[in-house]
Amino acid sequence: MDIKGKLKNLPQSPGVYIMKDERGKPLYIGKAKSLSHRLRYYFLNTSRLPPRIRAMASKVEDFEAIITDSEIEALILESNLIKENKPRYNVNLKDDKRYPLIKITAGETFPRVIVVRRAKRDGAKYFGPYTSVKSMRWTLRMLRRIFPLRSCSQPLPAKGKVKPCLNFYIKRCLGVCQGNVSQEDYRKIIDGVLLFLSGRNRVLEEHLKGAMEEAARRQNFELAAKFRDQLRAVEKVTQSQKIVTQKEVDRDIISCARQGRDAASVILKIRGGAMVGREHFYFITPSGVEDGEFLASLLKRTYLNSADIPREIFLPQEVEEQELIADWLARRRGAKVSLLVPQRGEKAKLVGMAEENAQLLLQELLLERARAKEGPSPGVLALQGHLHLKKTPRRIEAFDISNIRGSDCVGSMVSFLDGRPRKGSYRRFKIKTVSAQDDYAMMREVINRRYQRVLQEKADLPDLVLVDGGKGQLSAARKALRDLGVKDQPVIGLAKRLDEVFLPGRSQSIMFPKGSPALRLIQRVRDEAHRFAISYHRLLRKKRTIRSELEEIEGIGKRREETLLRAFGSLEGVRKAGLAELERIEGMNRRAARNVFNYFHPPEERATVHGEQGSVFRDRGPGVGDQGSEVGESR
Repeated sequence: MDIKGKLKNLPQSPGVYIMKDERGKPLYIGKAKSLSHRLRYYFLNTSRLPPRIRAMASKVEDFEAIITDSEIEALILESNLIKENKPRYNVNLKDDKRYPLIKITAGETFPRVIVVRRAKRDGAKYFGPYTSVKSMRWTLRMLRRIFPLRSCSQPLPAKGKVKPCLNFYIKRCLGVCQGNVSQEDYRKIIDGVLLFLSGRNRVLEEHLKGAMEEAARRQNFELAAKFRDQLRAVEKVTQSQKIVTQKEVDRDIISCARQGRDAASVILKIRGGAMVGREHFYFITPSGVEDGEFLASLLKRTYLNSADIPREIFLPQEVEEQELIADWLARRRGAKVSLLVPQRGEKAKLVGMAEENAQLLLQELLLERARAKEGPSPGVLALQGHLHLKKTPRRIEAFDISNIRGSDCVGSMVSFLDGRPRKGSYRRFKIKTVSAQDDYAMMREVINRRYQRVLQEKADLPDLVLVDGGKGQLSAARKALRDLGVKDQPVIGLAKRLDEVFLPGRSQSIMFPKGSPALRLIQRVRDEAHRFAISYHRLLRKKRTIRSELEEIEGIGKRREETLLRAFGSLEGVRKAGLAELERIEGMNRRAARNVFNYFHPPEERATVHGEQGSVFRDRGPGVGDQGSEVGESR
């Protein structure tokens, strides 16, 4: 690739550049006020580059430049591309996509509050990410206790009469499906939710007081009483929060701690002058990253999809592009945002407190890693003693079977090393040779398939095999191993009822002491195998239910069924599709499309839909032609 030739054609415009290696994989993504000046800096005088950037530049075989209208747009695009591609030489936030967020849905007449793992550009409001799932669940419990939000996912307003759910009867929902609350009143509830999630509880109190008085003025005393109860609950939450400043300000205090490539960051959230929460993140950073660049990356990642941007953000030091980031945050917030570095007084003490928290979290992370390297957990060592094993059971493989009356039969295998799950080694099995309800035969098949593969690949056998069940499952597993010529393989069974442990050659089970590390370990392993099996079983059952329903329709075979699901995304999508939409699908003819439409729409609904449109379509049942159709078909 002629890099010098490409450099000559670059404009002096703001934009984003993507450095790529010989395979076209992104190495580094950056933004520039002038693409021409910035990219020449990388290639024309490499001696001035920091060691990390110099190492990156030596591997660049090509680059891509994207022009934007402004430097702020370049900053936003850069942040999105880094988060999506995770280039090796950029600062990367570890596991950031796994943290849950609270989402206020958009585009719905009566919005819902749900938990998601990824933020999308769908107009919804997102709060988080919550690095503590316990904290997030507490927040949700408080929300549902204070605000009578709907939790159902059915489209509203509902067509026809809908039976209310349990939440309506226990006063956790106003019954929006019953038409008991107007869209205007429900919107006021959502406004309160937004204030609560933003930590602006004092503003929320004023909001609830106003709503209560307005409802009372309209003589809607039942609604006024609900606002009163919400107000009291919010006041209790506010009283439990620590006041850190007499001024009712909204600010985030950010600090971090680093050691080698590992880093931890803490964000203390102050809303209305009270401390409302703490979030923390762990980073893995490339070597040679300066603190200013590190903090700039943290700010971009933290506020990229956040709906909660405070007026002030306190930092331990100045960051790269500080003014540009402040302008970007102000644009997102719709009001001024100040990035400040306190030097003394109470504000500096708050930054110091955040730094102490970050140091503590980093030390906990490093200590946990050190413990992991030390070897087996206490439960593993205790298990060896209880079972009198010659070898420490460092690697345990556990099996479980899941089915309902012999249908959608599956098996699972989970793997634990030194008492910790190795999810990359999990395996799942669709039962192939057993058609009836025979858990023993299914266990025998799964064990046989697993260790036949292990022997073929000449891999090591586990130190211990655990099967979920009693004597029958244990015997089935041992027979499968004997048939493969595997001898002296430690195998145990763990029954669910009393957590009895069954051993080969013993008619009576044994019981580990309650609270024993060994018992807790094998319970955890067994439960994980059960979870993994049942999740796969549910997936297969869901697919079968969808396909079995479509297969009942005349003229719909396997190929058309797959085409419909691919085109509409789900069975619900097929159900909602109109006749014209179905006819346009590749591989569908008029008769097949009509059969699908008729199957999901009762005659009275068909008459209403087509009567309103003036259609000459008359329903005569699945597969029957229409005398009045524009393109006739013989009957």
